[in-house]
Amino acid sequence: MSARNIAVLIELNKGEVAPISFELLGCARELAKSTGGEVIALMLGKNLDALCPALAAADRILAVEDPLLATFSPEPYLQVLENIVRNLYRRNFLQEPPRALLMGCTTIGLDIASLLAMRLDAPLITCAKSIQVDGDRLKVVCSLYNGKMLADAVVSGAPALIAILPGSCREQHKGGTAWIEKIASPIPLQPGAIAFEEMIWPEAGDIDITQQDILVAVGRGMKEEANLELAEELASVLGGVLCASRPIIDQGWLPSTRQVGKSGMTVKPKFYLALGISGAPEHIEGMKDSGLILAVNTDPNAPIFEVAHYGAAADVLELVPQLTEAIKNRG
Repeated sequence: MSARNIAVLIELNKGEVAPISFELLGCARELAKSTGGEVIALMLGKNLDALCPALAAADRILAVEDPLLATFSPEPYLQVLENIVRNLYRRNFLQEPPRALLMGCTTIGLDIASLLAMRLDAPLITCAKSIQVDGDRLKVVCSLYNGKMLADAVVSGAPALIAILPGSCREQHKGGTAWIEKIASPIPLQPGAIAFEEMIWPEAGDIDITQQDILVAVGRGMKEEANLELAEELASVLGGVLCASRPIIDQGWLPSTRQVGKSGMTVKPKFYLALGISGAPEHIEGMKDSGLILAVNTDPNAPIFEVAHYGAAADVLELVPQLTEAIKNRG
């Protein structure tokens, strides 16, 4: 019988469980339905008791505490994860090696995924967008080149390490038995060559886009800086604020405080209007939890439509002036 359990590496951010972890738990629960196994949450850190209730989607929560795990540092994380995957199941916690270890295709996940795969001599798939169980194999769809290309991968080895792109799975917050075991690091840890010093957050700019109910976001489809005036006027009549994907910020057309996405702000407005944004995973990570998402893009296959509630395959430069005028005429 092949391995059945699905393990998830929980990421922490500012002392809380990071949103990507709930996506990974959602994916793991779906996989565990097919394998008949359990969902195992692996959480590394310090003073983790208060965070365990948030992981109710897992069947088992293994909280590993050590002062050197208090903040993310690659080497201590690698030492602990290698030991857990290799040996801990023999101590009656996992009972069998996990079929897969899911981690985020994030800064933390990518920092350790390849090194952990090398140490475990395990197969590794990154940029995963979806996973299905196919007998003894896992079939993985990977999104490459900002979603422009999809690649199918099949992995039969266990444990398989799979790094999943943020925004690919539904978050899950409950549904497991959430049996908790808290242990100290199973091996003596040594500081790595890279040590966490301080988290520095950018200062809030002229407008805090994380606090807005309505956001009008612009991307490459605006083509020229002068065209931002069209979106600015639309945002004004909607009572919203203008924000942007990274290419617009990199051009210097808007300040960095207006950037939405992995390297910018995470926003959850009531209404998010995406104009000319293709929907790179890094952008979707920052806006996928918006209340209502409307996307406009000339490419009907743009990834942004996968997270949008409504969409229009249209040229934003033609549509936006008409939309603005129509809203004005409604009074």
